[in-house]
Amino acid sequence: MSSKLKIALATVNQTPLDWKGNLQNITNSIEEAKSRSVDLLCFPELAITGYGSEDLFLSYWYPQKALAQLKQIIPLCENITIAVGLPIRSNEVVYNCVAVIENRELKGIVAKQFMAIDGVHYEFRWFTPWKANEITTIDVDGVDIPLGDLIFEKNGLRYGFEICEDAWRGDLRPGYRLRDRKVDLIFNPSASHFAMGKSKTREELVCYSSKELKATYFYVNLLGNESGKMIFDGETLIAKSGQLIYKNRLLSFENYQISIFDYNHQKSNYPEIKSYHNKNQEFVQAASLALFDYLRKSRSSGFVLSLSGGADSSSIAILVAEMVKRGIAELGTEAFLEKLNLKTEGFSDDPSKDIMSQILTTAYQGTENSSNETFQSARSLAESIGATFYNWEIGTEVKSYSEKIEKALGRKLTWEKDDLALQNIQARSRSPIIWMLANIKNALLLTTSNRSEGDVGYATMDGDTSGSISPIAGVDKAFILQWLQWAESELGHAGLRFVNSLQPSAELRPLDNHQTDEDDLMPYGTILEIEKLAIKDKRSPIDIYLNLKDELDISDDLLKVYIKKFFRLWARNQWKRERIAPSFHLDEFSVDPRTWYRFPILSGGFEEELAELDSH
Repeated sequence: MSSKLKIALATVNQTPLDWKGNLQNITNSIEEAKSRSVDLLCFPELAITGYGSEDLFLSYWYPQKALAQLKQIIPLCENITIAVGLPIRSNEVVYNCVAVIENRELKGIVAKQFMAIDGVHYEFRWFTPWKANEITTIDVDGVDIPLGDLIFEKNGLRYGFEICEDAWRGDLRPGYRLRDRKVDLIFNPSASHFAMGKSKTREELVCYSSKELKATYFYVNLLGNESGKMIFDGETLIAKSGQLIYKNRLLSFENYQISIFDYNHQKSNYPEIKSYHNKNQEFVQAASLALFDYLRKSRSSGFVLSLSGGADSSSIAILVAEMVKRGIAELGTEAFLEKLNLKTEGFSDDPSKDIMSQILTTAYQGTENSSNETFQSARSLAESIGATFYNWEIGTEVKSYSEKIEKALGRKLTWEKDDLALQNIQARSRSPIIWMLANIKNALLLTTSNRSEGDVGYATMDGDTSGSISPIAGVDKAFILQWLQWAESELGHAGLRFVNSLQPSAELRPLDNHQTDEDDLMPYGTILEIEKLAIKDKRSPIDIYLNLKDELDISDDLLKVYIKKFFRLWARNQWKRERIAPSFHLDEFSVDPRTWYRFPILSGGFEEELAELDSH
């Protein structure tokens, strides 16, 4: 018997309920694999439906339709074996499965044994875990098909599956039983969400697995911003004997990617792959692809952005510019525009700026408290990337609102008595007109809030939080500030020079107040350190104080002030986090209550816990 296989791993950019498009991506992948004489082709987890189908998985009809799609795939599999993920409903419950088809015959269906239930994952809501070693059958068009904990054989090589979370369960993982059953190959079809730094962790898992389980290990992930929030990087990895021997290019703008590997069981000297990881690079790749997919899947015509000249809105403008630059470089101008359903003619020799003027519309909305520096920053950045730029004053709107309230109250509003209201009305006055512009252009309004502001509620609800999508709500302000410096030098965005010279400020108080964000709050680096312990690690206030008192170069008393301020603002502003526009999951944790961290809107606000700090 032969011990060789030409193996392909196909990552696909799927969309829930886009049955035709999803099937086309799978069909195209199969045809390409067959044209290149592939023996075995593996798709990611839930490739037929998309992972982000949410409560559709609970309906009776949805898994049935997925099975109907599988039946359309079976006839395409002549002289090839494919493994493809889908939900299977059996005995009134739903399993997360991988179907194996060989030479136009459904050979068996493997069911996932462990559900992902942490962070962004809620799989126990939809799926039932399969029990180890159990096998039953399911009727598919009158034929009893094996379902459960299965292994398969091709060309004398035995292979099995760990489906995503299965591989992360330590001593309980199915891979150990696969090792005992003497499999040669283990496939891991996954829907593993993107997070900065996660690729390195996956590489370590895949390499460890290949050595520990004594099998060549194949990993394939979904691709793209599938359904709005989670991003999949389309990663494909192969490891043997503890060494990484294949890795693909991540975060592609293509509908699908095929990675082909000539596997020889007798060969032991595959060259080891050295990979490179840079969080700044990962961020721009993931966020730009996420914006591209969100734009085309929402069938919108472009983006509108209130460009203040500050760090947050500027970072989003650069991400849109990178979306255009990277999309054109990978797809070509015509294909890039066709995927966005935009016109494909009338561009100059440098089409990126022409496209930017069509895709991104920006506006600087000044008040009497806005500085000339931020105006120059916004204008120069917009010009440098080719975005359409408007500039108008909202002073008359602010004055009109203020005068109406003054008349009703029978007194003048003053900064001494009405500071917060006078700040917020400026931010809120910007919202109606920028929304109007977005509606006129059939565009997505981009929200500029970052994660650090979400922590402490340093954002005006229905003001700077207004928008369709919040691209940077998943990352902290300290990261944004250093990323902008990196983007200026490493990505060549010279238009960021003014932005990077400014100190972050809301510019809502009179200019002679010299307002800065960090004076209003605390240093952004301190927010990040408290946030990581409080939200990511779920530590108490006293634990955070004891952890940070010797690490941060500030007095113990000031550290206590900052910790108290963080927790009080956190508890007070949960209602804002509930209303922030949908955001991309980009980091190892987030504060989005719909995808990562749930917290009560009403609470006692940590008063007893914060009182403990005074005794230390």
